[in-house]
Amino acid sequence: MVKDVDDKRECFFHYIPHSNEDEKLGMVCTTAGNILVPPNTVYPPNKNAHPVPFREVAEGRTLPEFQFVYISDGEGVFYAESRTYTVKAGSILLLLPGMKHSYKPRYETGWHEYWVGFTGSFFNSLMDEGILSRERIFFEIGLRDYVLSIFMQIFEEVRSQQPLYQVKACSQVYLLLAELLISERRKKHPEYSEQQQIVEKVKFYMEENIYKKINITNIAQEAGLNASRLNDVFKAYTSMTPYQYYIQIKINKACRLLEQMDISVKEAAFKLGFDDQYYFSRLFRQKTGIPPSRWKGFIYQ
Repeated sequence: MVKDVDDKRECFFHYIPHSNEDEKLGMVCTTAGNILVPPNTVYPPNKNAHPVPFREVAEGRTLPEFQFVYISDGEGVFYAESRTYTVKAGSILLLLPGMKHSYKPRYETGWHEYWVGFTGSFFNSLMDEGILSRERIFFEIGLRDYVLSIFMQIFEEVRSQQPLYQVKACSQVYLLLAELLISERRKKHPEYSEQQQIVEKVKFYMEENIYKKINITNIAQEAGLNASRLNDVFKAYTSMTPYQYYIQIKINKACRLLEQMDISVKEAAFKLGFDDQYYFSRLFRQKTGIPPSRWKGFIYQ
């Protein structure tokens, strides 16, 4: 299905202007495009049309920015960080600033590549936190219509350059990153579908018992797991432990309760199963940044 879509797409590349206002958001798109390289074609095509930093794709280069490169058809190789990766349809390459790399399709097969370049303090912070990492620069997510649609949306924003197009394009880059992280988790957990069902059942149980106290060990036993294993499974899917998730949905419910004029902070705390009003207030402030009394004041000021 993806290949049929690819064959109808016009190849293009675009270097994207951005303003000082765009940079204040901490994320800007710098380039986007796609190239269809037919079999038995020298790569990169139209090499001299690219500015110097982007010329030596096949021989080796470094970039001052991040790039995602998605291969939707064909095969090739990717060299980076003293490693060689076999690229096939469904591969995504993550190019990092200052990282020496090269890539090219097999002469016999060619390929179709889509790319988007991006930079900014937000993405730099993701590197600092290890979310974007030199240890994870090659992903095999398969042929995904949704991933292709993300690139198409970026291209549309770049072409139209309507107001705030930089913000919209960067939001699509963020969606692409989210897809890669989700794909990684699924790969690490082959039994993901079964685990997802367990997590959804536990979340449903928590929502049903939002006004009560729950026992994580008992919930784990009901799911056929021990508490430690449930923690691992739940965290893999939600990035939180079951207890952290339960507290979060209780605080979310508390926010809605406090919007009611006739509910006091103490009543909201006890209604949600907190025996200690002050412990509830501390948790509320940790999660929302303000104490529950001020939250209620904001609603009715």
